[in-house]
Parts: sequence; C-alpha cells; structure tokens
Amino acid sequence: MDKLIRVMLVEDHPEYREVIDLALRDEVDIQLVSQVGSSERALRILQDRSDFVVPDLVLLDLNLPGKSGLETLPQFRRTCPGLKVIVLSQSNDESDVLRAIQLGASGYLLKSSTVDQIVDAIRTVATGGALLGSGIAKFILSSLQARLPNEELDDALSQREMEILTLLGEGCVKKEIARDLEISVSTVATYIRRIYDKLDVQNAPAAIAKAYRAGIFPLDEGASSHGDGDL
Repeated sequence: MDKLIRVMLVEDHPEYREVIDLALRDEVDIQLVSQVGSSERALRILQDRSDFVVPDLVLLDLNLPGKSGLETLPQFRRTCPGLKVIVLSQSNDESDVLRAIQLGASGYLLKSSTVDQIVDAIRTVATGGALLGSGIAKFILSSLQARLPNEELDDALSQREMEILTLLGEGCVKKEIARDLEISVSTVATYIRRIYDKLDVQNAPAAIAKAYRAGIFPLDEGASSHGDGDL
C-alpha cells in the first residue's frame, strides 16, 4: 500500500496500548500518531488540529472512563467526517456490536484478536472495506433472533441483490461472489452499493444484521461463521 495510514488509539489500559504501539512500529504503511486513555481527550485532540496530524482511522475501546466509546463514536465521525473507526473491545455483547455498526463503525474486533488480525483490519478498513473479527460475525448470525418478516424490505431487493446479500451473509468477499455468480467484480460492487442504499446502511455488517433482524434471512444453525475478511 502506497498511502500511509495514520492511526489514533483510544484505550485506557497502558499495557494494551504498549502492545498495539509495538505491533504497529514494524508496519511501514501504518503510523500510530497518537494514543490516549479517554474518549474526551481524543475528541479534544481531533477538534484542536493546530499541532496534530489528523488520523485516517481510530482504534476505539468501548469501556472507557468517562464517556464510553459508543457515546463518542458519532462525535468522532462528525468532527472528522472521513474518519474510519474500528472498535477494539473485550465486549461481544449483542447490543454493543450492533450499536457500534449502526453508529458507523467499519470494523469490530475483540481484544483477543492477534496482532496480525488487527493490522489486517486496519488495512482493510482504511481502503474502504468493512470487517468483523473472528467470532463476531458468527455471533451476529447465531445470536440474533428472527423477527417478523419485513415483506416491504424483502420486496425492495431484486433476486440478484438477494443472492449477493445472501453470499455476503455467508462471509464471501467480492471476488468470491463474482466467481460464484459468474459476473465481474465491478458488477458485484454496483449491486452491493444498491443493497446499501435500499437497506439504508453504510457497510456489509450492517446490511447483514438488518437482513436477519428483519427476517429476510431464516436463521440457520449451520450458517457460516464468516471468519475474518473484507465484507
């Protein structure tokens, strides 16, 4: 990757900040420009840009002293509209995961993720992708209870869009969808943008979650676990 990815880390545990700091030092395309222990401090830095390099991406813990990460996530995005956010948390609570996605997080990883997984997530999200860490995608699929079917929402999607949304729900990336449906990657990308528009979501995790919550997809105990990947 040619472009340097500038990262801010918002994490209140010094030991974990040090782990991330050491991990990112070895990456030539990623620079940790700041690390702070509270969301309020992070917001002040972002708002006062006189002597600060604005980050491209924030690694955000949820359980912070003062305002939580969820409370301040929308403020981060309002302050810096192009800012990407990856939640990096110990919480796999359904409400935390879904709320973070709804508020615009492009990624959600558990702190048990490996350093390599975190680095890969930074690159994926920085280039416009969305990523759910190992176990999170599976968690969403297996824990969401099927709501009453939303026929209006279901009817809004074409058969091809339903096929692509289903493949997204199985953890397929664009290249795999293009191969399976024998269409181009650019065509898949066009369909995905239409799906996002129709479902009024910003990324694939949010589209998948909305589809399950609306009952568009039947809940299947044998559903794919998704694994890590660019959705």
